[in-house]
Amino acid sequence: MTTGWTSGTAGRAKGPGRRERLRAETTAEIKKVALELMASGGPDAITLRAIAREMGMTANAIYGYFATRDDLVTALINDVYTALADAVDAGWASASAQGPADRIHAWAHAFRDWALANPEGFRLIYGDPVPGYRAPDGGAAPQAAHRVCTGLAGLADAAWPNAQHLYAGSEFDWPDFDPGLLAKVRPAYPDLPPAAVALALRIWGHLHGLVSLEIYGHLRTQTVSPDKLFRAELAALVRSLDLHGPRCPHEE
Repeated sequence: MTTGWTSGTAGRAKGPGRRERLRAETTAEIKKVALELMASGGPDAITLRAIAREMGMTANAIYGYFATRDDLVTALINDVYTALADAVDAGWASASAQGPADRIHAWAHAFRDWALANPEGFRLIYGDPVPGYRAPDGGAAPQAAHRVCTGLAGLADAAWPNAQHLYAGSEFDWPDFDPGLLAKVRPAYPDLPPAAVALALRIWGHLHGLVSLEIYGHLRTQTVSPDKLFRAELAALVRSLDLHGPRCPHEE
């Protein structure tokens, strides 16, 4: 016989316990402090003892979260690359129904916006290497890093129908590229020739160059409008690929 009453907690999925929540919060704080130390003191500043000191922890306590400094750096690189890959994938998806120029602009601005919002993360994966760091086999963030590279190949794939005549007679061949990169790019875009993969890397050079100068402060004394400079570079890139620029708001 049933009473018609059931506990309000019956059948409810149990969330993480207090100990698990505290561990997750402490792990996140360790990563945050590590990036802050790197931003103020460079890659050499990332040490478990320095992080423990900043957080008021004992050195032994922090080893309960990361056994070695390299374990921490690997986790940071994986987090940062994943966040970047998510950001540029979202930018691409936002323009997926539009033309190739719009998609290039959306991906590029997502990349720059992420970098400006996460300068310490940008420096970690694209700046000076952490001294003495040894990545695990396959790299610290192979999947996320390859997602970024595959996204760049998507830009080349979108532009290729218009731009391929510009690369007739290209000398690039498959052995010119990293096998790990090709293992991701070729299944995703099987019709792309080697010259288009080279184009993807050239597009990357255009975008990364200006963003890197901006993140490291090298544009600060040269221009008060780095955004305008970035947009001008994008417009020139789109023109060089024989693409039409993105629509202006008043044209929609």
